[in-house]
Amino acid sequence: MTDARQHITSVRRTLGTRTLEGGEARVQTISQVYDTDQDDLWDVVTNPSRIARWFLPVEGELKLGGHYQLTGNAGGTVTACDRPHGYAATWEFGDMVSWIEVRLTPEGPGRTRFELEHVAHVDDEMWQQFGPGATGLGWDSGFWGLAKHLGDPSAVPDNADVASWLASDEGRAMLRGSADGWAGAEIAAGGDPAEAKRHADTSYAAYTGG
Repeated sequence: MTDARQHITSVRRTLGTRTLEGGEARVQTISQVYDTDQDDLWDVVTNPSRIARWFLPVEGELKLGGHYQLTGNAGGTVTACDRPHGYAATWEFGDMVSWIEVRLTPEGPGRTRFELEHVAHVDDEMWQQFGPGATGLGWDSGFWGLAKHLGDPSAVPDNADVASWLASDEGRAMLRGSADGWAGAEIAAGGDPAEAKRHADTSYAAYTGG
């Protein structure tokens, strides 16, 4: 059985910046190695029936140029597809548009790294309050869901069970570890340690209700 605490400490998190036509953007990258081959992991991250088992139900056309919509979350357009190496898409939520890129890289027999890059224009108000944890804790939760799915591919998640688990000691420890991990990434990118800790605390509080 996969342990959430062990999983969260083995995730890589980095922060950077990029200049786009619309101005400066922040780049969050999160990655983890999973015990499955590249073809299977490609199916995990592109097959709607499997995406729903570790992330969220999704509708639309998951192909180049197709539009997708995650239930209660973001939607967008698939802008690149290179099976089984990765894909790119817009990430549109409300009036905010950002971009994601998924990369799958073999790391030995039966092991594949799943790397996700999220590029978003700088929102100073949001960043000053939460820092990278605003979106980072959500991505970490998805990566944990993926690990659970690979441990038992036939399991169908129940929203009530997920909410109950996140409120448990183990769930809160996972979110705390994620918040602290993103604080570490912020410091490694040149951020102020005290500010990074404050961001971690406010992000954790936002996800746990205090």
